[in-house]
Amino acid sequence: MPEQRISEALTATQAQGIPRLDAQLLLLHALGRLPHERAWLLAHDSDELNTDTQNRFLALVQRRVGGEPLAYLTGIKEFFGLPLQVDARVLDPRPDTETLVEWALECMAALPAPRVIDLGTGSGAIALALKHSRPDAQVSAVDASAEALAVAQANAQRLGLDVAFRQGNWLAGMDGTFDLIVSNPPYIAEGDPHLAALGHEPRQALTAGADGLDDIRTLAAQAPARLCPGGWLLLEHGWDQAAAVRALLAAAGLEAVQSRRDLSGIERCSGGRLP
Repeated sequence: MPEQRISEALTATQAQGIPRLDAQLLLLHALGRLPHERAWLLAHDSDELNTDTQNRFLALVQRRVGGEPLAYLTGIKEFFGLPLQVDARVLDPRPDTETLVEWALECMAALPAPRVIDLGTGSGAIALALKHSRPDAQVSAVDASAEALAVAQANAQRLGLDVAFRQGNWLAGMDGTFDLIVSNPPYIAEGDPHLAALGHEPRQALTAGADGLDDIRTLAAQAPARLCPGGWLLLEHGWDQAAAVRALLAAAGLEAVQSRRDLSGIERCSGGRLP
């Protein structure tokens, strides 16, 4: 294989439909450099890549072309300013979920040492973001998957954030009450055509019955008994589910039921408060 310059390798990758930023991050990973060193690539764009680096880069590019999330290939995803280690055991955290974190922090703002629980924590993204932003909060996190919890606990340890992790199904078996219950549960319908593009991510973290609302129904039913008076339940959901989720929250006896829009202006999260 003839040696390529850095600029040539990036141009060839973009010709395969890979966005320039993805190509740069994959090449940095292949070079053993950090994600924030994109300026280094520009300064060394005429450097030649050795055969081993080229082979590593091409292998990563082929996996990306095949739809594998960038975060799984580099092993790192930044979420709410925290570098999380992620792999195929957990969902790739989305920037839109930061909407849920921002709303949760608003709900906690006036409370000293709030008790918070993140249900279906996956990589730990939401729980760790909340604990990092509010060190005084008592944050717990639950997931049904032992594999996901292993990822979340490793992230917490690496970041030095004291979150209590527990394996379980939503709020089943939980004691006590919380000022805030937050969750990004599975919400995709079983037959949704978009699932094909998400084949590399854990299916159990994506789908929830024929209409995608099975787990949200469970959370709406369980949460009122586990909320302090005035406590909030905040849920992420699909782009077209806000009205249905608001109806479930209202039927569960929550008040001040409302939705929040994500970066694209889509109603991405809905929540309500226990009277």
